[in-house]
Amino acid sequence: MLSGSKSTFKVRQMEPDIKERMLSQSGGSARNRDVLGLRCLPGECVLQRVLMVRKKLTSREGRGWLSGTLFCTHFRVAFVPQDAPNPPDNADPVLLGDHDVALASIEKVVVVGPNRTKLVTASSSLKFTPEELLLYCRDMRVVCLLFDRLTPDSQVLQMTYTIAKTYQPLKPGSVLSFQNAALGSVEMKQFLSNRSKEPHMNWFESAQDWEHELERCGAVGWRVSAVNERFEMATSLPRFVVVPQRVLDTELKKSFAHFSEGRIPRWSWRHPRGADLLRMSSFQNNIYHEKDDIRNLELILFGGHSSLCVVVELGEDLPSPLDVQLAHSRLRALCLGDVSSSVSVPDDKWLSTLESTHWLHYTRLCLRKASEVCCLLRSGHLTVALQEAEDRDMGCLVSSLVQLMCDPHSRTQMGFQGLVQKEWVTGGHRFCSRLNYHRDSDKDESPVFLLFLDCVWQLWAQFPSHFQLTEDFLLALHDSVHLPLFSTFLSNSQRERLKRTQHVGQSYTRVEGWRDLTFDPGDSCDPPLPPVWDWDLQYSKQRQAAFTQPVACPPSVQPLLNGNLNSGTDTLRITDTIPGSVFLLSRGSFSCPPHLPPWRSGNSSGVYRKSHRRALSSEQVPGLERLLKAWALAEFPHSLTTHLGPQGPLDPYEPLLPLLMGPCMGLWRQCYLRGAIHAQAFSHPLVSPQPHPVERLAQEVQQLRTRLAQVSIPKEPTSPETPISTGKRRNLNHNANNSTFLFPASTNQHTPKTMPHTACTNHHTPKTTPHTMSTNQQSSGSEPHPGATPSCPSHKSSNHKHTFLFRAPSPAETRAKERPRAPQTKSKAPHAAS
Repeated sequence: MLSGSKSTFKVRQMEPDIKERMLSQSGGSARNRDVLGLRCLPGECVLQRVLMVRKKLTSREGRGWLSGTLFCTHFRVAFVPQDAPNPPDNADPVLLGDHDVALASIEKVVVVGPNRTKLVTASSSLKFTPEELLLYCRDMRVVCLLFDRLTPDSQVLQMTYTIAKTYQPLKPGSVLSFQNAALGSVEMKQFLSNRSKEPHMNWFESAQDWEHELERCGAVGWRVSAVNERFEMATSLPRFVVVPQRVLDTELKKSFAHFSEGRIPRWSWRHPRGADLLRMSSFQNNIYHEKDDIRNLELILFGGHSSLCVVVELGEDLPSPLDVQLAHSRLRALCLGDVSSSVSVPDDKWLSTLESTHWLHYTRLCLRKASEVCCLLRSGHLTVALQEAEDRDMGCLVSSLVQLMCDPHSRTQMGFQGLVQKEWVTGGHRFCSRLNYHRDSDKDESPVFLLFLDCVWQLWAQFPSHFQLTEDFLLALHDSVHLPLFSTFLSNSQRERLKRTQHVGQSYTRVEGWRDLTFDPGDSCDPPLPPVWDWDLQYSKQRQAAFTQPVACPPSVQPLLNGNLNSGTDTLRITDTIPGSVFLLSRGSFSCPPHLPPWRSGNSSGVYRKSHRRALSSEQVPGLERLLKAWALAEFPHSLTTHLGPQGPLDPYEPLLPLLMGPCMGLWRQCYLRGAIHAQAFSHPLVSPQPHPVERLAQEVQQLRTRLAQVSIPKEPTSPETPISTGKRRNLNHNANNSTFLFPASTNQHTPKTMPHTACTNHHTPKTTPHTMSTNQQSSGSEPHPGATPSCPSHKSSNHKHTFLFRAPSPAETRAKERPRAPQTKSKAPHAAS
């Protein structure tokens, strides 16, 4: 003990010299350097080190404890396992290791001592030696570190005080210092400025990117306009917008004043059946509308070729940003609790408390609204315009969900990243204000993007085979949101992002007019920030390999005829509408309000009262109502099959309509409950590990769901030879008739009523005589049909099913399976000789 303490004291005496030596190392290349076993970034300083520390692993990491060394730098808290392999010397720098936590991601530090816990701050003084150190992170992780008993008390206290003083709660000015600590060195600036973007991803930053998207979607009649290239029309819109070809830029400039923040109706995506998806903000009713303005606005709304426009109001049906913030705060308090005050929710009230947070309810509302829009787009021959007051929150969310449900390309990794770039980054979502990195104003904080990731996980959980993405990718993106190092989340618009990352300014001269002035990033004091999609800076190749999974290539899309997909079996069609009809979808029902658009209302002053469009009529509402009624039956799997038909799996653009009933909406356990075990369980590793009450409750709920699924399966007579499978989870998308909520079950027309006994014989079942089989059936309580021979259990369970992955077998395949084989009997039998 004394020798170990003396050696440790010598190491602590050497630490100031190590700091000075590291601070003096400013030259060299941008490669990781080995400092006391830690691969440091260029310019990174080690402040404190503790040996013989054990880190508690989560269920996703395999559980148990991992021994290693704990470091605290001015950028992160790093944990290096004992047997960790050393990366090559020429490897590129990685910001965080697999067991590291950034200081900016830490929300609070809690120490656990003998029968006590305490929240540690920069001014705290401990009267006991901590045994465990808990780091509460903003991404709902809880890192549990256990100090060894042989570690000197002074070293444990010094590490605790160093982390408490180095980590600072986010406040104005702290984000920039954190960025400089991680990326501010000369080597890192040079390294980041030389990195190239992902070539297989659409970044939606140039006109060519938008042209490529129009070509991919087959959107005819639309063009890319550079009317907002200088951000003169709308500062929150991207530089390039997609508008109808018939609208000129000179006429388009007059339309910006009629919408809030100048966010005019603009194209987002086109369904292969010919319907277009638009986004826009609310109308400005106090603006005088001239006759030419009305014509241009209606050309934009109807896409230049459609006779019907459905305006989907999002503000009344979806939660507000304040509601999302309150729900997320309640969810966080429920999952992590308050360890410092030892307050936790009782187990018998946990599920009811979860429901009272309204987080799952808001997720259900967003998925429901996106499903309604998908059914409208599926009908074709119309435009659907998503309208929100500012078009910067729920418009981004619903538009992204619609494309995820309908477009298989959006469910790939590159397609999903391009979707986020198009609808959120360049679309003008206020990431910096909603995530509140700088802590300027708490009233604007709202994790709308995290709500979107939860909705994506709900879709992935119900349709995992349709996604190339995995849960690991969604978790990585969720955790990266809380790290203020990426240009993707540190700006509110593309205009701010260009000023921050590219240092673009403007100057005006009489000869050249307005022109861009690009400054050298090396001349700026701010470090260049990488995009979040540069995964090589965050995760190793092994971790990135788990981001995707193999997915079947979708079949080729049927050709478009006159802007609509040629599908004669489609039974959901809208009745003939009056040219220029505008309907409002709000609270799940359609209406024809006279004030939509506002220039058609005769009540407002200063509004042009005449329109070249015909008056609206309510005769077209039943056709639209049938679309929503068909979707509403999607919550009952046995009903929707009669409306959508069996053609779903053959059409890759058939929307993935999720089940929204209570049992089908689950909690993202790997994200929200990964820190709950550490937050409330401080047992010593010598004690036998017991499952957490939350885990036990989740297991009981899963067992009940399995039992309910088994009870709902109709019981069939079985023989002793038929194995009874227990514990197999039934697909919730199937009903008792072997059909799904998208595809009905086909009747077994090729199976004969009687099957020879020899067809059931294989090497897995023993040879039995008909007399033995009849005896077994009588003993099991099942009586065969009169005049029919006993059927094989394998044939009884081989009904023709339509599932998500497998089609129904063809008649040729069915006949091949039903062809009886010759009985395998001994040659001495008399019937075999004959």
